[in-house]
Amino acid sequence: MSEGFGAGGQQQDDLLLQQSQQSQSQGSGEYQWSSYAMMDSSRVSTCLISMLLIVYGSFRSLNMEQEQREKEKKRQSESTNNLLTGEPIPPEQNKFATLDTMHALCLPLGASVSLLIMFFFFDSMQMLFAVCTAIIATVALAFLLLPMCQYIIRPCSDGNRISFGVCGRFTAAELFSFSLAVSIVCIWVLTGHWLLMDAMGMGLCVAFIAFVRLPSLKVSTLLLTGLLIYDVFWVFFSSYIFNTNVMVKVATRPADNPVGIVARKLNLGGIVREPPKLNLPGKLVFPSLHNSGHFSMLGLGDIVMPGLLLCFVLRYDAYKKSQCTQTAETGVPPPRGVGSRLTYFHCSLLGYFLGLLTATVSSEVFKAAQPALLYLVPFTLLPLLTMAYLKGDLRRMWSEPFIIQQASKQLEV
Repeated sequence: MSEGFGAGGQQQDDLLLQQSQQSQSQGSGEYQWSSYAMMDSSRVSTCLISMLLIVYGSFRSLNMEQEQREKEKKRQSESTNNLLTGEPIPPEQNKFATLDTMHALCLPLGASVSLLIMFFFFDSMQMLFAVCTAIIATVALAFLLLPMCQYIIRPCSDGNRISFGVCGRFTAAELFSFSLAVSIVCIWVLTGHWLLMDAMGMGLCVAFIAFVRLPSLKVSTLLLTGLLIYDVFWVFFSSYIFNTNVMVKVATRPADNPVGIVARKLNLGGIVREPPKLNLPGKLVFPSLHNSGHFSMLGLGDIVMPGLLLCFVLRYDAYKKSQCTQTAETGVPPPRGVGSRLTYFHCSLLGYFLGLLTATVSSEVFKAAQPALLYLVPFTLLPLLTMAYLKGDLRRMWSEPFIIQQASKQLEV
């Protein structure tokens, strides 16, 4: 029996692994794979869903940034109008968390510490892990469902916010999406169904990509390189130190259901049916439609971390396009590369697809746990660096990509 497991996300367990219940030959040329195995529905779903999550999260982040910019302009105009009346205008809060160089260097170390804590103390802290995961996933899933809820409620709602005291003011769509998210999480706790776990994982991916920002290509390179080293070490070399694969051990360990724990403490075991153990939503699971007992798994970290890079280049593409529009009116020629159909986002997305395909082939060939970032980082980062160099944007993207550069004014004679 060849068994492999993959997980990621909360513990940054960036693995792409497969599990198969089919027996395999034990001969010397043991691993036999075909194009049919590569086109299995579980593998295709893994690739398509991960790419859709990155694209949706990136564009959602870009739209949020544009909305915040419009609100800032409106606030500035209101502050100008209120200079005569003396009414204060509250400052607009920044919704985004921007990583700097120190964050990029410390994140792999923090992920390693978190991994070791879960490895040594999971049994005593699994209740805490499950509850925290449920709370965070509820908020993220509500964010994912919000556009759909806004579309449904728009005909019967005026968009006014409802006050809940110290909790804040919320629209009807926000309350509806939060109610749906709470319902999904509660059903997941009671059933442990993989589809609900996937929905929670998708919400975590989109929310992380939308709200976390990479300010420059320098920070992006440091972060992805550090996570690649972290990923390779804990997948390939941890067994030499801890006599077991730490990342696979943590990723595949289910948590006791909080409902069952509470029922046992209250001596309700004979009344309440024993709930199933929970696989925490640190991965996306896709069962095969053609192969019973076969499924593919992709860690959330394999979606989120490259997704942050693609979100960064999408923002830069939009920034260059806006700068070109502003300078076109002054008669200044557009910068080199502006107007090209192949944008940085297209290049990085294509690289992500090729890296994911390579990781899938490797997992099929070697029949073992594969750190997906080992393939995703070079395939996304190297083509981006090459394209930026050829277009003459590498120096600017590396340090201060979003600093507005004023065009020099020429005096007419």
